[in-house]
Amino acid sequence: MALAKDAIEILKDISTATITTILLKKGLRNVWIRGSVPLTSGQPRLVGPAFTLRFVPAREDLATPASWSSPISTRAAIENMPEGCIAVADAMGVTDAGIFGDILCVRMRKRGVAGLITDGVVRDLAGVLNSGLPVWASGCAAPPSVAGLTFVGWQETIGCGGVAVVPDDVVVVDDDGAVVIPQALLDEVLAEAPEQERMEAGIVDEVERGEKLPGLYPMNAETKARYEASKG
Repeated sequence: MALAKDAIEILKDISTATITTILLKKGLRNVWIRGSVPLTSGQPRLVGPAFTLRFVPAREDLATPASWSSPISTRAAIENMPEGCIAVADAMGVTDAGIFGDILCVRMRKRGVAGLITDGVVRDLAGVLNSGLPVWASGCAAPPSVAGLTFVGWQETIGCGGVAVVPDDVVVVDDDGAVVIPQALLDEVLAEAPEQERMEAGIVDEVERGEKLPGLYPMNAETKARYEASKG
């Protein structure tokens, strides 16, 4: 499912920290993917629908180099990734087998994939960094995926970094990591997030002026009135 351009533009201005706060208020505590950090600094905040990939533990008759040519393979999955998606790979937190290397990352970039998020690791680190594909992972390892994992499918519900991810959930990822927004809550997040960002920016301004935190964050009635007046 394509994500509307106006939704992308709104969310590109919203931090993952703000999104987790909004979702927490709606009862969702487990939306931040653990073990997925930017491979390099300065990567842009990304927004896109999740394209999910799932690995299970390696089994010797399935996890072989020959499996890379199978109809069910990471190569086949990449050819099904739509432009603008964010690939989210459930690698079960395995850190001694790289699920993607430079060749696969270059192909993903060529297909217009926005980025890769995984609770596992990549290999061919220098090539991955040079591919131009933004990647959030747990690090890198030299062995290939089949040394520890079996790829079993794409576009099904997965668990990545302890978070349930459904295909086409909206993913926002920045320096703090990746947050998953369920489709059913997207409109509410879009409506509330910009105001949350403005409010917190106003609080920072007050702190800079020397205001004390009690009654400021969270706002009491007096602070809220002052904030509303400042909006003109």
